[in-house]
Amino acid sequence: MTEQIFPGSGPSRRALLGAGLAAAATLAAACASGGPAAGPATTTAAPSGATVRWWGNNGWEIRAGARTVLIDPWLTRFRTGTYTPQGADPRSPLSVDTALIDSYLDSGQLRADHILVTHGHYDHLTDVPYLAQRTGATVLGTETHLNLMAALGAPENQLALVTGGEELDFDGYSIRVLRSLHSEVGSRTQIPYPGTRPGYPAAKPPRPQVISDLVEGGTLAYQVTASGSAVLNLGGSNYIESELAGLRPDVLLLPAGGARVHDYVARLLRVLNHPRLVLPTHWDDFDYPLGEPARDAGGLEPLRKAVAAADPNARFRVPAHLEVVTL
Repeated sequence: MTEQIFPGSGPSRRALLGAGLAAAATLAAACASGGPAAGPATTTAAPSGATVRWWGNNGWEIRAGARTVLIDPWLTRFRTGTYTPQGADPRSPLSVDTALIDSYLDSGQLRADHILVTHGHYDHLTDVPYLAQRTGATVLGTETHLNLMAALGAPENQLALVTGGEELDFDGYSIRVLRSLHSEVGSRTQIPYPGTRPGYPAAKPPRPQVISDLVEGGTLAYQVTASGSAVLNLGGSNYIESELAGLRPDVLLLPAGGARVHDYVARLLRVLNHPRLVLPTHWDDFDYPLGEPARDAGGLEPLRKAVAAADPNARFRVPAHLEVVTL
């Protein structure tokens, strides 16, 4: 999760982002509600043969030909109150909407060869075990992430441990794994639901039941290169600058937030040599279903302004839920 609201964690996300943020600005362009529906394809540059598609929150699909990589897919979006003034209820039960996921899989809209997990929180990891079962995809994550997913029923022979530093080549695409950081909230700059679950594969934790059972467990970033385009996703609104030095992604999937991070946007764009396309991520209020228009939880406009101030030439593009962007 990026900077969200948790009981006892200090000021709300909106307070950290600054007073006067729009709490529920609704995008005009969105897919039809009620079931799987593809958004309009949009060409943003000379086509490379690769596309990205936003599945809400930090869920992204990168597709090149017959190959597909998913990052943090979370379609279920059960209600937690994360962006309410009270914040997320840590006792919110975990659930997976298998019928919804099946509808996208069975219609051919959703598939996966790899699934990349940035960290262990509920809005990033909950649906991955079921998606792994259905697709047969290889899943990358830290020891904690694999332990949590195994406890949730993920096929263990499909889980692959990564720690950051790996450069992996596959048929039609490559994956670079980077050490990264989770965002920190409140006056004491704390990570929500911190901790690790070591011991994989010798010992699994009890099956997670509520959202606080899914701890951060280390945060990773991923750069996926397919058909000549490099796409970088951070997973949280923080990063390790030295890990990013020398990267030149074409597309940056940039999380909203970063209020506690020094020079969050400008420093990031500078170290990445100003990516040609910036797509915001992790900005929509996920208490609302994926089939409804994305609702700004308060961080989209500040992010847009920060990008414009840091790089007036950057293309800042806001996809709708399920919209395909051609690279």
